Amino acid sequence: MKENAEALVVATKETGLEVNADKTKNMIMSRDQNAGRSHSMKTDNSSIERVEEFKYLGKTLSNKNSIQEEIKSRLKLGNVCYYSVQNL
Repeated sequence: MKENAEALVVATKETGLEVNADKTKNMIMSRDQNAGRSHSMKTDNSSIERVEEFKYLGKTLSNKNSIQEEIKSRLKLGNVCYYSVQNL
């Protein structure tokens, strides 16, 4: 993983771009509960944070590779929408 991150940094520098470490996050998806326990990864002078879940295009992705959190999130959003229009 670290080698891929370093390759990304090198490739972006060649094209004149720069990786923004504050906005860049990484996540290892696995069914193994102990996979990817370290919290961050160092490349050059920047640190890339490791996260357990994040939203991408409206979908909640988690490192446990399960759908239960996405289902809970969608049910919660549906309930919020339903109860917000009850007074109309």
